[in-house]
Amino acid sequence: MTQTQPKIILGHDYLIQMGGAEKVVASLHRAWPKAPIYVSATDYAKLLPDFRDAEIHNTWMQHIPRINSQFKKLFPVYPFAFKSLGTLDADAAVVSSSGFAKWMRFTPRTQLFCYCHTPPRFFWQTEHYLKDEISSGLVKAMAKVFIPPLRRSDYRAAQKVTHFIANSECVQARIKQFYGRESVVIYPAVEVHRFDVQTSNDGFYLILSRLVSYKGIDRAVAAFAKSGKRLVIAGSGPDRARLEKLAAGAGNIEFKGRVDDAELKHLIERCYAFVFPGLEDFGITPVEAQAAGKPVLAYGDGGALETVIPGETGLFFKDPAPDAINAVVEQFERIQWNPARIRANAERFAEEKFISAMKTLVASKLNGSRAD
Repeated sequence: MTQTQPKIILGHDYLIQMGGAEKVVASLHRAWPKAPIYVSATDYAKLLPDFRDAEIHNTWMQHIPRINSQFKKLFPVYPFAFKSLGTLDADAAVVSSSGFAKWMRFTPRTQLFCYCHTPPRFFWQTEHYLKDEISSGLVKAMAKVFIPPLRRSDYRAAQKVTHFIANSECVQARIKQFYGRESVVIYPAVEVHRFDVQTSNDGFYLILSRLVSYKGIDRAVAAFAKSGKRLVIAGSGPDRARLEKLAAGAGNIEFKGRVDDAELKHLIERCYAFVFPGLEDFGITPVEAQAAGKPVLAYGDGGALETVIPGETGLFFKDPAPDAINAVVEQFERIQWNPARIRANAERFAEEKFISAMKTLVASKLNGSRAD
């Protein structure tokens, strides 16, 4: 007797900004290509080519004017949008979320797997989120009214998740702290094979990031402005003007703005080293740099502690003061880095390993429930 394939559906908060979380969803789509994807809204002009053949279902938020530029300010309405999808039925729902997607409703038979990038920062690390992401005083005032009841609802939603999957040990600790839930760690997929190992370089340090204050890019700018070593910063964001002012007069710091995929690949492959100055939940870009055989200079906290091997694939700085960073840079430049060893570390995060781990976990839980 042939066993029928389980019905799988996928979910995500939104497909509007195409960052690391959206690349995870793309990998989930490759794992289960026939599974429909439920999101609040989609920016089809920016959508990754990976989703070209995907069955995407949006909520009514898709029709909100200027949704693609205002989506972060609309946090009070996401719960209503996801609930408007009704009660969804499947054997398993694999939901990628750092926000509201896990609030979707499912039939009792559905096992909900939440791939958690982090518990929502706007609920659980509110002051940092409002400072870093929201400039409007009116929106900040509204947030202080709406966030407490939404935080309680987020906690209740987290209790309905059948299985939590954390993208790092850092996030695993937050899931335990904020939700009181256990989780397993499966590192996100990184497009390791997209990059070629380079044994030569053009002598510059590289930052590739959204330019927002919590990324800690000002630490690197201050340090490199003082040392005179060449730093290239690729990316755009609301903090660019402040960073450029901080770098004013330092002829060694170049702001590239937003770059396309081809330029990104070229910059990573031609840099001397990659700089990762902020605290991140995981951090895909340092792994991409290591895929090209490039060592990483990183702030010693968060996900970087799980992706960079000190002395082998990079070094950490603990003190963000310019002189302290520059002291580590001097140490960094005395090391003979092995590009092949650095690439081997990046291979741990290759997409096929992520897909295999996710499919194995879901299958084992579904088979376990059938055995019960």
